[in-house]
Amino acid sequence: QVQLVESGGGSVQAGGSLRLSCVASGDAYKYSVGWFRQTLGKEREGVAVMHIFGGGVQYYADSVKGRFTLSQDSAKNTLYLEMNTLKPDDTAMYYCAADTRGRPGSVMSPRRYDNWGQGTQVTVTS
Repeated sequence: QVQLVESGGGSVQAGGSLRLSCVASGDAYKYSVGWFRQTLGKEREGVAVMHIFGGGVQYYADSVKGRFTLSQDSAKNTLYLEMNTLKPDDTAMYYCAADTRGRPGSVMSPRRYDNWGQGTQVTVTS
Protein backbone atom coordinates (compact mmCIF):
# COMPACT_ATOMS: atom_id res chain seq x y z
CA GLN A 1 0.00 0.00 0.00
CA VAL A 2 1.48 3.31 -1.11
CA GLN A 3 0.70 6.53 0.70
CA LEU A 4 1.78 9.96 -0.45
CA VAL A 5 1.57 13.04 1.75
CA GLU A 6 2.29 16.48 0.32
CA SER A 7 3.19 19.65 2.14
CA GLY A 8 4.78 23.01 1.48
CA GLY A 9 2.06 24.81 -0.41
CA GLY A 10 1.02 28.33 0.42
CA SER A 11 0.54 31.81 -0.89
CA VAL A 12 3.44 33.74 -2.39
CA GLN A 13 3.92 36.82 -4.51
CA ALA A 14 4.94 36.54 -8.13
CA GLY A 15 8.68 36.04 -8.42
CA GLY A 16 8.84 34.18 -5.14
CA SER A 17 9.70 30.58 -4.34
CA LEU A 18 8.19 27.57 -2.64
CA ARG A 19 9.36 24.04 -2.01
CA LEU A 20 6.86 21.23 -2.03
CA SER A 21 7.54 17.94 -0.27
CA CYS A 22 6.01 14.53 -0.79
CA VAL A 23 6.69 11.84 1.79
CA ALA A 24 6.08 8.36 0.44
CA SER A 25 5.38 5.19 2.36
CA GLY A 26 5.27 1.80 0.74
CA ASP A 27 6.94 0.93 -2.52
CA ALA A 28 6.28 4.18 -4.38
CA TYR A 29 9.56 4.39 -6.24
CA LYS A 30 9.04 1.64 -8.81
CA TYR A 31 8.33 3.21 -12.18
CA SER A 32 7.70 6.94 -12.01
CA VAL A 33 7.01 9.56 -9.39
CA GLY A 34 6.23 13.18 -9.87
CA TRP A 35 4.13 16.27 -9.44
CA PHE A 36 0.94 17.24 -11.19
CA ARG A 37 -1.30 20.26 -10.85
CA GLN A 38 -4.90 21.15 -11.48
CA THR A 39 -7.01 24.28 -11.46
CA LEU A 40 -10.79 24.48 -11.42
CA GLY A 41 -12.28 23.53 -14.74
CA LYS A 42 -9.04 22.29 -16.22
CA GLU A 43 -7.55 18.85 -16.63
CA ARG A 44 -4.79 17.72 -14.33
CA GLU A 45 -1.41 18.22 -15.99
CA GLY A 46 2.07 16.88 -15.46
CA VAL A 47 4.54 19.36 -13.99
CA ALA A 48 7.69 17.38 -13.23
CA VAL A 49 8.26 13.64 -13.28
CA MET A 50 11.13 11.32 -12.46
CA HIS A 51 11.12 8.14 -14.52
CA ILE A 52 12.78 5.79 -12.05
CA PHE A 53 12.49 2.71 -14.25
CA GLY A 54 14.13 4.74 -17.01
CA GLY A 55 17.21 5.50 -14.98
CA GLY A 56 15.92 8.51 -13.10
CA VAL A 57 15.43 10.72 -16.15
CA GLN A 58 13.45 13.83 -15.32
CA TYR A 59 10.77 15.42 -17.43
CA TYR A 60 9.32 18.89 -17.04
CA ALA A 61 6.39 20.70 -18.55
CA ASP A 62 7.56 23.42 -20.95
CA SER A 63 5.87 26.04 -18.79
CA VAL A 64 8.09 25.27 -15.79
CA LYS A 65 11.42 24.39 -17.39
CA GLY A 66 14.23 26.43 -15.92
CA ARG A 67 12.11 27.46 -12.92
CA PHE A 68 11.12 24.19 -11.22
CA THR A 69 13.50 21.46 -10.06
CA LEU A 70 12.71 17.94 -8.94
CA SER A 71 14.86 16.21 -6.34
CA GLN A 72 14.71 13.18 -4.10
CA ASP A 73 15.99 12.29 -0.65
CA SER A 74 16.03 8.49 -0.59
CA ALA A 75 16.85 8.31 3.10
CA LYS A 76 13.70 10.28 3.91
CA ASN A 77 11.56 8.73 1.15
CA THR A 78 10.77 12.27 0.11
CA LEU A 79 10.32 13.86 -3.28
CA TYR A 80 10.75 17.62 -3.54
CA LEU A 81 9.66 20.21 -6.07
CA GLU A 82 11.62 23.43 -5.82
CA MET A 83 9.62 26.19 -7.49
CA ASN A 84 11.32 29.48 -8.30
CA THR A 85 10.27 32.63 -10.14
CA LEU A 86 6.65 31.72 -9.53
CA LYS A 87 3.98 33.21 -11.74
CA PRO A 88 0.24 33.68 -11.17
CA ASP A 89 -0.31 30.97 -13.82
CA ASP A 90 1.36 28.51 -11.44
CA THR A 91 -1.57 28.84 -9.06
CA ALA A 92 -3.11 25.39 -8.68
CA MET A 93 -3.57 22.40 -6.44
CA TYR A 94 -0.39 20.38 -6.66
CA TYR A 95 -0.49 16.61 -6.33
CA CYS A 96 2.24 14.06 -5.80
CA ALA A 97 1.76 10.82 -7.70
CA ALA A 98 3.41 7.45 -8.14
CA ASP A 99 3.11 4.88 -10.89
CA THR A 100 3.67 1.48 -9.30
CA ARG A 101 2.30 -0.68 -12.11
CA GLY A 102 4.29 0.49 -15.11
CA ARG A 103 1.24 1.39 -17.16
CA PRO A 104 1.81 2.36 -20.79
CA GLY A 105 1.73 5.91 -22.02
CA SER A 106 3.54 9.14 -21.41
CA VAL A 107 5.13 9.53 -18.00
CA MET A 108 3.65 13.03 -17.97
CA SER A 109 0.10 11.72 -18.33
CA PRO A 110 -1.94 11.52 -15.11
CA ARG A 111 -3.62 8.35 -16.46
CA ARG A 112 -0.42 6.45 -15.89
CA TYR A 113 -0.47 7.00 -12.11
CA ASP A 114 -2.29 4.80 -9.64
CA ASN A 115 -1.34 6.49 -6.38
CA TRP A 116 -2.09 10.10 -5.45
CA GLY A 117 -1.63 12.36 -2.50
CA GLN A 118 -4.32 14.65 -1.18
CA GLY A 119 -2.81 17.75 -2.76
CA THR A 120 -1.37 21.01 -1.53
CA GLN A 121 -2.57 24.42 -2.71
CA VAL A 122 -0.16 26.90 -4.28
CA THR A 123 -1.38 30.44 -4.82
CA VAL A 124 0.75 33.05 -6.57
CA THR A 125 -0.43 36.64 -6.37
CA SER A 126 0.58 39.42 -8.73
